Amino acid sequence: MAPPPPAPKPADKNTLTGETPETKDGIDTDDTANGIRVFDPAYLNTAAISSKITFIDGDKGFLMHRGYPIEQLAEKSDFLETAYLLIYGELPSKSQSEIWKFEVMHHTEIADDLAKVIGSMRYDSHPMSANPALQGRNLYIHDKSIMNKNIIRIIGKSATVAAASMRVRMNRPFIAPRSDMGFAENMLYMMDATSDSENYKPDARLAKALETLFILHADHEMNCSTAAMTHVGSSLVDPYSAVSAAAAALYGPLHGGANEAVIRMIEKIGKVENIPTFISAVKAKKELLFGFGHRVYRNTDPRSKIIREVAETVFTACGHEPLIEVATALKDAALADPWFVEKKLYPNVDYWSGLIYRSLGFPLDFFPVLFAVPRVAGWLAHWKQAIEASNPKIWRPRQVYVGPQVRDYVPIGDREEREIQDGKDGIMGLPVWLDGDVLMMTISGAIALSCMGVSLRYIVIDSISLFFGTRYFSTE
Repeated sequence: MAPPPPAPKPADKNTLTGETPETKDGIDTDDTANGIRVFDPAYLNTAAISSKITFIDGDKGFLMHRGYPIEQLAEKSDFLETAYLLIYGELPSKSQSEIWKFEVMHHTEIADDLAKVIGSMRYDSHPMSANPALQGRNLYIHDKSIMNKNIIRIIGKSATVAAASMRVRMNRPFIAPRSDMGFAENMLYMMDATSDSENYKPDARLAKALETLFILHADHEMNCSTAAMTHVGSSLVDPYSAVSAAAAALYGPLHGGANEAVIRMIEKIGKVENIPTFISAVKAKKELLFGFGHRVYRNTDPRSKIIREVAETVFTACGHEPLIEVATALKDAALADPWFVEKKLYPNVDYWSGLIYRSLGFPLDFFPVLFAVPRVAGWLAHWKQAIEASNPKIWRPRQVYVGPQVRDYVPIGDREEREIQDGKDGIMGLPVWLDGDVLMMTISGAIALSCMGVSLRYIVIDSISLFFGTRYFSTE
């Protein structure tokens, strides 16, 4: 006689909810019962890779690329040299620098058909939507010469595409790039020059300021857009598609749109005398604060010190920025307020960069583009590093399951009705009752309003609920 089967092991408590899950057919849906799994939302403390590119000490406010402090690079380097350092690990020799800069600046032209694509976009479309995603082949992991060739092409053309999108909204013809200029200087030239001004050169102070901003924005470790670049790149897709994914991540207001949000915040404050009221509203969580604090830096953002000096140069060249008085007063008030000091809310790089871009004449929605152009170098550096790893793997994060336990399917006719409350179920139910008069009145009104461009779906569903008190139901 066979021995009885062993009693099932009781399920352990869920380490997140504290509940003991039920089991069915030996399936325990508590992901934490079979070993340690880190619950780390937004990858706040998850190191997905080991990297040699950028180091940050957030507590001390320290940032370096490949061992070089950001202060030294901003003072002594230029963007293309910093890009070379990020991608290849060492500062280039003189001959390497000459070849690198020659190659990049001679790959700034874009094809006529791409120029036509950009030119066909509406003048009021967001410029970030102009970045194309191109299909490619899985060549880069096998052929380093092709990898380097496309790195050069992407960096060289990034400024040209950005300048072209600006010219579209200005309703001006495209200006061909100049390979005899610096990277940032050439971008300003393509944006500002007229078609017959071959001898035009941008203000050297502004070109240097933009070059410095590009260095400060070139890379910042494993942030949202860089994670998108390396995550998509881990599938061995071409770098153009991976850059497009990174640009889409940068497009978000919590990432590349932060400096735009700073300007809107300062504009809303309006006057210096309104700052105390605004700060009180921030403390009461009635207003949002942009440009202060950082997910990484717990002391101060080292880039913000450098960018403050750049701001003075730009304001001197372009004239006084009306918002600078409010911005300076807000910064001083925050640094003197114990609440801000205790929470370590110091001005970050976005606080001053938005004011600089505004003073340079760039529209608010173009700010993320000015962020994306230099960040392409950092994206490609991390992409190259991941591709060249000894055993590259596709990124595939795990999850901690906290949903329902195993249950049986219920036929639709046997399910209980449940009321939809505040639309939180994510669907719109049908009205329980609707007599003929109400139906005709609703349809007639809906048709009339739809002629004015109002959606029939919103008219029929929402207006019935609002005006007739109809209650909606849905089946599960």
